[in-house]
Amino acid sequence: MFSVRDLWRRHRRKIFISVGVLGSGYCLYKLYGAHRNRLDALEKELSDQRETEELMKAQMQAHFENIQRIFDTITLVHAMRNLNCRISEELDLSQLLERLIQGKGQPNTLTQAEKLNLWDRLKILSFTRLALSVWATTMISLYTKVQVNILGRHLYIDTARSLGSYDSMETGDVVDRENQQKFLGSVDFLSQYGLPSLIRDMEAASKEILKGKQLSGLFNSTALHETIMQILNKFMSTGSPHSWLKYMMPEDVILHSTSTSRDDRVPSGVTESEQLMVEARAVLLSAEFGSILEISLKGVVDTLVELISAKFNGGNVITGMPLARVLPQVAQMCPLLLEAPEKNQFIQIIRNIPEVELFFTLLYANMPNA
Repeated sequence: MFSVRDLWRRHRRKIFISVGVLGSGYCLYKLYGAHRNRLDALEKELSDQRETEELMKAQMQAHFENIQRIFDTITLVHAMRNLNCRISEELDLSQLLERLIQGKGQPNTLTQAEKLNLWDRLKILSFTRLALSVWATTMISLYTKVQVNILGRHLYIDTARSLGSYDSMETGDVVDRENQQKFLGSVDFLSQYGLPSLIRDMEAASKEILKGKQLSGLFNSTALHETIMQILNKFMSTGSPHSWLKYMMPEDVILHSTSTSRDDRVPSGVTESEQLMVEARAVLLSAEFGSILEISLKGVVDTLVELISAKFNGGNVITGMPLARVLPQVAQMCPLLLEAPEKNQFIQIIRNIPEVELFFTLLYANMPNA
């Protein structure tokens, strides 16, 4: 008994220290275990978040590619085919040509005044059809890309909102497929409803620019380029700013406010497809879109004049030739402008313009609220 007390008195300091060290070690061990568990939980949470983000990106990319595929293989093909048919019907030059050929073979069938009137009409309609084909092809190509980027941006926002909810990511598209199809199908408004007024206004611009140009006057590639651009500029500047928008979409679209935040619910009475149209209209009214439209039109006209110049042997169109001899080549270019997208070099030219590529990259990344 005394030996235990003696041992305690002699070594109690050491015992206290040992117990303290052991207790501290145990506490540190428990703290480390708890910290390790928290780290493991955090790592698992981060891993789950990364997996969710990858799933979100994969679903978003797949859906966006599907929309892009619809645009390339169905929407644009269908729109260009309809546009080609309608322009061919509304601006048919065959009757004028037949009457001129008939008058040439049978001189007594037409008076000199009638011949001059037919040639003047052919001049105006040839350039009207060419300028209209340039404008319509450029606008359809750009507008359909706007549509695809708007749908892609909606997909991004909707998928981001559903982050962490697998069920909602699979079934939670705010813009359903029916409204997507309605929105993409609105590109046919030009060929179905907007074309008559577009032809009338483009013809008025052509008359204004061509009224001082004689059929016997020499016409070179520079004059041809300037004439086409002058017609387009006259057409675009006639009327109120952005008056050309009425050819592309119904006028009642402008009745819907474009100030509604994308984060808000679609206003009562406005369908999802109409809301998409409002957003598309906001993009088309932007100064940035006006800039790339101007650049694209010039790019198409540059290539067009080069092709027409190449049709003439010896470079006569460079030194100059009578306008009457240029008209047949002007008329022949129209079908090329309206070819199917997979064969249409002008659509490819528009897509490859650096400013156009940058515009649509920024449009998708920084879609303005609508």
